[in-house]
Parts: sequence; structure tokens; C-alpha cells
Amino acid sequence: MSQITAADVKKLRELSGAGMMDCKKALTETAGDMDGAVDYLRKKGLSAASKKAGRIAAEGVVVAVGEGNVGVVLEVNSETDFVSKNDQFVGFVNKLAAMIISQNPADVAALNAMAFDDTFTVEQALSQLIATIGENMSIRRFVRAEVEGGTVATYVHGAGKIGVLVGFDKVVDDALARGVAMHVAAANPLFIGRSDVDADSVERERAVLTDRAIASGKPEAIVDKIVSGQLNKFYSDVCLLEQDFVMDTDKKVGKSLGDATVVSMARFQLGEGLEKKAEDFAAEVAAQVKGG
Repeated sequence: MSQITAADVKKLRELSGAGMMDCKKALTETAGDMDGAVDYLRKKGLSAASKKAGRIAAEGVVVAVGEGNVGVVLEVNSETDFVSKNDQFVGFVNKLAAMIISQNPADVAALNAMAFDDTFTVEQALSQLIATIGENMSIRRFVRAEVEGGTVATYVHGAGKIGVLVGFDKVVDDALARGVAMHVAAANPLFIGRSDVDADSVERERAVLTDRAIASGKPEAIVDKIVSGQLNKFYSDVCLLEQDFVMDTDKKVGKSLGDATVVSMARFQLGEGLEKKAEDFAAEVAAQVKGG
């Protein structure tokens, strides 16, 4: 068995937030294996991170960063909005975004396994941050875009509540590219163009419009024509390139881009689809009094 040093115990404590004696015992039980010791503490419920892991993390921040023809939009969650303004949390998130741009991990699992610095992996660094700040956190999702011969634009709205990443097939004027990204934030298009809309969605919309036209007493001979016109309205509602450009409502987004077009688009809204914690401060205080 390898000798357990004070430095080993200190490192494990930084990783886990557990007490010194618990860290020493964990290292002894796992023959000095650091990852094994972390898992040992988590299984015993002694890791600060493990104690917080079950708590709902639906706040946090969305960041969007672009460098030339490469960009990323990333969501990292915390339990409270307050933490999203913490310098350590912000620094951690910004470093993750830079790592994603430069190293191109396949997914969140691959990102977690990457080296965060000379000492910790991303997953370990996150555990340390959880122990330090005292809230559960999670790296939820990211999208990275790299457009050969083109450019990317990013936009963040509401101090990290919405983040947008748009890729263009050609180099586009910065102001125009940013305007399109802002448009995506405001209009929330579901697709880039008509060809991106799945057939099931189109047929479902066509069926609804057809039934509505027939129910309103329209002659069968003109129902198809009416439905085709209404489908155009459907496309303009859900397709970026067919929407009126918020920066120039006399033009569609697609026309505003000239001979360029959008080849990728991602819009993250903080916490969308996540369960939000219902605050009950009276119950929380009562629990603290009972426990203390």
C-alpha cells in the first residue's frame, strides 16, 4: 500500500469537502487511490458534494462565446441565482467555454473527464466548487459550432438567462451577424429553414388547418389553396430565414443575409425544462429549529 501523505489528505479534502479524518480513512481504505477515495466518501455520504447532489439546480448561467469561426453556447446550473454572480462560479464557467472551443469534447461526459488544470479533472473541479460555495451545481449542456470558411455570432440576453450561437456559411458583417443572433434570442425560431422542419410537424399542421377550413364552411375546391397559404404563415412563425428581421422588419432574415445563409443555430434558455424548487421558507426555518 502506498504511503498516505498530508498532501494527499489535503487534496482529497479540497476535492470532497469532507473532514480531515474522513479523508485519511478513505485514502487508507482505498490504498491511496484518489478517485477511489472520492467515490468512497460519496458512497458513505461524507462528501460535501454528495450531500448536495440531490438538490434541485435550475438556476445558474448561460454563456455564449465566439472566436472567429468557432463558438459555443453553454449552460451550467446552480441552486440559486445568487451563485451565478459568484466570481469563482463565473470563472469556472468561462474556463469551460474556452476549453470546449479549443478542445472540442464530444459531450458533457467527455468534458467532465478532461483535465481542468494540473491537479483536477473538470468533474473534480466542479466537486471542489460545490464544496466551497455550498450549492449543488451541474454542467447541463453545450453546443459547439465550427464553420469552415464562415463565421459564428453569439448573443447573451438578460445577464445569462438566454444564450444564442449562430453559424454562417460565409463571413458576415459583425453587426449583421450579431443582429441575427439577437433576433434568435427574441423570436425563438424552432428551425433554420423549411427543409429543416420535419415531415411529421408539417403534416400535423396541414391536418389541423384543413379541418379548420372545412369546419368553417369553405368550399372544398379552395381548401387546398387556403391551407397552402396558411402553411406559409406557419413556416414564417417557426423558421428563422422566413421571419421578419427584428432589425429591419421590411426584410426577411434570409433576404437580409444576401448570398450568405445560416448553417447552425442554438438557443439556450436558462433552466428550460428543469423542475424549479418551490421555496417554503417557513418549513425551512421549522426544519432548522427542529434539527438544531
